[in-house]
Amino acid sequence: MLTFQTDARLPRRRLLALALLLGLAAPAAQAESLPELVVRAKPAVLLVGTFGALDSPRFGFRGTGFVVGDGNHAITGAHVLPPDDSLRGGERRLALMLYGADGQWSPREARVIVSDTVHDVALLRFEGPAVTPLKLARGGAAAAPEGSDIALIGFPIGGALGFSHVTHRGILAARTSIALPAAGSQMLNARAVAQLRRGVFEVLQLDATAYPGNSGGPVFDVASGEVVGVVSMVLVKGTKETALSAPSGISYAIPVSHALALMREITGDK
Repeated sequence: MLTFQTDARLPRRRLLALALLLGLAAPAAQAESLPELVVRAKPAVLLVGTFGALDSPRFGFRGTGFVVGDGNHAITGAHVLPPDDSLRGGERRLALMLYGADGQWSPREARVIVSDTVHDVALLRFEGPAVTPLKLARGGAAAAPEGSDIALIGFPIGGALGFSHVTHRGILAARTSIALPAAGSQMLNARAVAQLRRGVFEVLQLDATAYPGNSGGPVFDVASGEVVGVVSMVLVKGTKETALSAPSGISYAIPVSHALALMREITGDK
């Protein structure tokens, strides 16, 4: 064991410097491992769909979302939301399914606060007790540079796998520019047209395979444990059906800055 003697007359500053040189300072906090990140994040990663008490099945799954802000708001993809006319005059409602401490899913009624169809993100609010939210990265490109380890958590293939949280791992392969087409004429509002006229915007290209059902889910920077993106789409090599039989292994996500922008619209924060 290394020991040293000190002169009581030595200044405190010199003693501290000597301790640091000898490695006697307190060690830095250990980074969170991926298994620890998954355990922490799962309760905040939820199912997005519609709910009808008299329907079979009662819950109709459409995609993934995740809890943000005060614990009663969620982010998902704008294309995950059901068309407005599908909920009018019927018993079906926009709903989320949250994962409880007992391992059971419970429905929560939800409503759309604001939807950005151009950048494919939407902010929802749901009722009931708050859920511990995920932390969103605020550092722009510096938060997760190209080559960073990333992880996706969501529900690939929907209910075919029993609504279990599934994690995929990869890297942030590139930051590239793109203009997302509208999913249909009903989504070509004034805001969407204005953005398309302004041109392209940056998306995250992921060297990871996302499947139908992952849309709207969080993309984590494994090193920081923060959400850096929202899963948007998958590159397919042929028809849509080949996304399952022959996935390309390339997926795209919307930078989380666009989700933060929606949240600022509500809170008024700059």
